[in-house]
Amino acid sequence: MKSPDALVVVSAVLLFFVLLTWIVPSGSYDREVVDGKTIVMPGTYHSTEGNPQGIYDFLKAPIKGFVSAAHIIGFVLLVGGAFSMVTATGALDAALQQVLRAARRSPRLKKWVIPILMLLFAFAGGTFGMAEEILVFILITLPLARSLGYDAIVGVAIPFVGASMGFAGAAVNPFTVGIAQGIAELPLFSGWEYRWFVWAVYTLLGILFVMWYVRRLEKSPENSLLYGVSGLETNHEEPEEIPFNGRRKVIVVLFLFSLGLLMYGANAMDWYIDEIAALFIALGLVSAIISHLGLADTVKAFTTGTKDMLTAALIIGISKSILVVAEDGQIIDTILFALAGVVRDLPPAISVQVMFVTQGLLNIVVPSGSGQAAITMPVMTPLADIIGVSRQSAVLAFQMGDGLLNMVIPTSGVTMGILSIAGIPYTVWLRWMWRFILLVTAVSMILLAVPETIFSW
Repeated sequence: MKSPDALVVVSAVLLFFVLLTWIVPSGSYDREVVDGKTIVMPGTYHSTEGNPQGIYDFLKAPIKGFVSAAHIIGFVLLVGGAFSMVTATGALDAALQQVLRAARRSPRLKKWVIPILMLLFAFAGGTFGMAEEILVFILITLPLARSLGYDAIVGVAIPFVGASMGFAGAAVNPFTVGIAQGIAELPLFSGWEYRWFVWAVYTLLGILFVMWYVRRLEKSPENSLLYGVSGLETNHEEPEEIPFNGRRKVIVVLFLFSLGLLMYGANAMDWYIDEIAALFIALGLVSAIISHLGLADTVKAFTTGTKDMLTAALIIGISKSILVVAEDGQIIDTILFALAGVVRDLPPAISVQVMFVTQGLLNIVVPSGSGQAAITMPVMTPLADIIGVSRQSAVLAFQMGDGLLNMVIPTSGVTMGILSIAGIPYTVWLRWMWRFILLVTAVSMILLAVPETIFSW
């Protein structure tokens, strides 16, 4: 059977949430703005007048989703265009050919290319919370994976699984750990020692899983899950060799410098979408000037890059419309109230597991790490005190639940956008990931039980 298009998947989920607004009672928590953050007030949940969404709301939801996601959609289109200007110079292709040539000369080097890159992405996810930025790096790792003889799944997994593992086990991510600990009234980034251990375990699992799939591809190209779906991408013609001349070397150096500047700016200077987009636009323009690309070719490269991102932009906008429907239907707080009530009257070692599962389920409707922290931690923090779970464990349960399912939930614009760029059907990606999700879920439960049974956090 042909896998449904990503647009079909997110549209079906949108329709499902419209139906939920007729089934789930409306409700709301009181909220207060504290230090610029909107905080949910525990114990204030109350029923509200129902606001079920109808066909008209269903039809209006996409445009509302686009308005809500305008920032990230603009980011994707602009960075896609800017990145296309860089690739039009041939510098990155020439550099990738050098890496591929070195890997062919040394099989040992080829073995380490993917683990090293995944380690770097995991570090980025665990420190400055790399998420939307993965959309940029996919454009690099896809051709790299193909050049090494692997399929698009490997090209996506290198930055996506790597950064997601680092994000879920983050020690100092300001967008998840920082916000959650601030709400829980814990010292900023306290408990980092155990969190770095969790990060290391997650990162190792992610690398081993991807390398297991790589080994299967090396045994037989038919082991690719994309075999017969979108064509076997490992059977490609040898590309024409591109000279790695001085101008292209300068552009590659500038590109690497920009990546370093991106990481520093995001971590130390609170850079986000505006600053990152500006950085890549500047990189694209400077690269075009250095390579003497010409005005017409520069404009053509930019527009081609934006066109390639249009489907991803559509996916992101419609994914965001799902959350718009849930908010307008006033069912998010009801779902939170019901899930939070499950953890009462259980031993701490079990309660923390339920909190983890609860956060994971809630992440389906609130796939934003900082948004989920603002919604759930004001409820989970006093709940943790009541049932005897440490606040550090409550924060860890939140970041695990938030981070792990981000790799597979169809409500995440980043996830669906990445799959759209790579041309991987959502059902194929889910088929590849489900075993890994079960594995890291089981490991997460063990890691959560340790501080509640072995040492006091």
